[in-house]
Amino acid sequence: MSSFFGRFGVVILLSSSMAFQAAQTQTVRQGVYAESQAMRGQTIYKDRCASCHGDGLAGRVGPALMGDGFLTVWSKEPLSELAAKIRNTMPQTEPGTLTWQQTADVVAYILQVGKFPAGRTELRGDEQALKEITWPAIGVTQPKPTQTSAQAPSFPPAGNLAQVMRGILFPSSNIIFTVQTVDPGGKKTAADSATTKQEGGFNWMLWGADIYKGWELVDYAAVALAESAPLMLTPGRRCENGKPVPVNDPEWIKFSVELADAGKAAYKASQSRNQEAVSDISSVVADACLHCHQIYRDKRGPGLNPGDPSNKAGRCVK
Repeated sequence: MSSFFGRFGVVILLSSSMAFQAAQTQTVRQGVYAESQAMRGQTIYKDRCASCHGDGLAGRVGPALMGDGFLTVWSKEPLSELAAKIRNTMPQTEPGTLTWQQTADVVAYILQVGKFPAGRTELRGDEQALKEITWPAIGVTQPKPTQTSAQAPSFPPAGNLAQVMRGILFPSSNIIFTVQTVDPGGKKTAADSATTKQEGGFNWMLWGADIYKGWELVDYAAVALAESAPLMLTPGRRCENGKPVPVNDPEWIKFSVELADAGKAAYKASQSRNQEAVSDISSVVADACLHCHQIYRDKRGPGLNPGDPSNKAGRCVK
């Protein structure tokens, strides 16, 4: 009898555990929004989103919010990532003005247009709850490569490594580091402009603030890091001292990948529109730079100052 109840108790515990897990995690195929909510979302979408993303979500000046391309981007993340993107960065002309509930309503409308079924319960405007909703494994049609006899053009290096560093990587990193002390969401004042002039007429953080908003500049800087890190691996590029960049060195490759990953992490943090999140990730960017500099740039030894810019003869080699 005790053996029976022991086994029976285990079954109950396992069943309860499975039911708890099922209640905790859902997919968008399980009716996570209500029809009435999607109707509200449609009204918000037409008013705040359609001018960029099109009346039918097929895209206009902004990307499509339905179809294979959309699913390829967002189906790898919980639903909270899509909602956070909308909540923090949209509409582009007035980012951060939608409430979490309005955001959830718009997401419900996107799911409806994407032919995901409605249910009886509304999608909650709660970031933690949205993290528990995932996308099912979705078969996405991959575009077929186009047949062409023309080869892609090759792009030999136009500058040496130091020029790439100082022209792209340094200013982009500096924008991210500046977030530690400057809130990108704050308004630029007349005092900021005066400070810029006193500092020599140029400030990496403020250079485009008259055209782009502060958070957009941080986005662009992070993307620049991620996209330009592979330029460190361009065959034929030379160091400032004329020596070839060690593009086949395993450690050089590792550090280049580390910088690209740091740029991607910085972009994700920037999308949160949270100064503290970007300040925290700036240490990851700094470490990625430092790891490479310690081995390939900062030469050490008697009479050598690793911080001396004139110490160039031994750079790019271990």
